[in-house]
Amino acid sequence: MSKVQKIADTVIAGKAKLMDGLVKDALESGEDPVEILNGMIDAMGIVGEKFKNNEIFVPEMLVAARAMKKGVEVLRPHLASGAAGANGKFIIGTVAGDLHDIGKNLVAMMIESAGFEVIDLGVDVPPEKFVEAVKENEGVKIVGLSALLTTTMPALKTAVETLNAQDFRSSIKVMVGGAPITPEFAEEIGADAYTADAASAAEKAKELVA
Repeated sequence: MSKVQKIADTVIAGKAKLMDGLVKDALESGEDPVEILNGMIDAMGIVGEKFKNNEIFVPEMLVAARAMKKGVEVLRPHLASGAAGANGKFIIGTVAGDLHDIGKNLVAMMIESAGFEVIDLGVDVPPEKFVEAVKENEGVKIVGLSALLTTTMPALKTAVETLNAQDFRSSIKVMVGGAPITPEFAEEIGADAYTADAASAAEKAKELVA
């Protein structure tokens, strides 16, 4: 089995403690850092598929994402600047009035695993803060907004409308998600995409920038 394959399998198994040694060993034996990164991204794709098919659940997905994160930390100094965020920047946050962050954090980890540089604005984020973040960061491709309560759906609508009114709107994509959100609601408020879970979010994000 190749060293890259072994690293990929270790990501899928969620064995974060082994990642450091495996990645260093692969680098020392001359493996291409980008190949290693791509192997890990593919592994997270497999994890995402398993999650969607109910073969694994959130805890397994989290440990896999943590293992990937550990591998990326070791790789980062060896990657050409920006390779770890080769797909561009992804801004994420939970909308104003909503303090839920477990789902958002999982999406952020999956998005990072899909080759984006993630800028996490946290929870209870007012619409203006999303706008400022796009203006302050060059190369933002997608803004992801999350609302986990029916009571914060209006805040999601306001945030998307605020983004839609900006001059930069044509150069970014807006993704939304959260328990009460539906594809119909996403379309109605003018978002580009809705995804039901973190694995689909990572897949959709890659599609949107392809």
